[in-house]
Amino acid sequence: MLDEGVIKFSSQRREGSVAWSATLDALNRTRTALFDLGLIGVLPDGIGYGNLSLRTDGLQFVISASATGADRVLRPEQYSLVESFSIAANSVQSLGRLPASSESMTHGAIYAANPAVQCVIHVHSRRLFDWLLHNGWPATPANVPYGTPAMADAVTLLMAQQTRLPVLFVMIGHQDGVVAYGGDIASVYALVRDTFERITPCNE
Repeated sequence: MLDEGVIKFSSQRREGSVAWSATLDALNRTRTALFDLGLIGVLPDGIGYGNLSLRTDGLQFVISASATGADRVLRPEQYSLVESFSIAANSVQSLGRLPASSESMTHGAIYAANPAVQCVIHVHSRRLFDWLLHNGWPATPANVPYGTPAMADAVTLLMAQQTRLPVLFVMIGHQDGVVAYGGDIASVYALVRDTFERITPCNE
């Protein structure tokens, strides 16, 4: 069974609206493109998968909210602002109409580990997952589950070994999970798209 969509940290949310911007609009259009590729979506049982985020200020970031995978185009109220997080306390404080994504802790760890990172994309694809593993791309340990302090620590260690952006890596302990991060939305999306299309037959 795909372990997906479950929030594993202590989540505190303030009711409010995320400020829309041209950059957030670009993030939303990128999400739609990933949805069209099948890299973000919803499982047959109705559980959504895939999320993406954008750094706003310091360690704060806007992220697609929990349980939004079924929609091709998200509305402003389907994004959350992560105002603060604590890996040690396993907690996330957010602002929005909906809870922040269950992957918020991992996104936060990536932003904390490298101030040059401005965008994080998390997708699901068995074909991409298997191909990356087979070809020796970076990966987190198989015994580390998503959305936990252990995953945040594993990602931090992985990032210390990567010297150039953007980066694409596999979450072995999160079935089919693949993450990319980098200095801007366009470069992170291009890395995911180009790698996926490189291994996907043209007639699919």
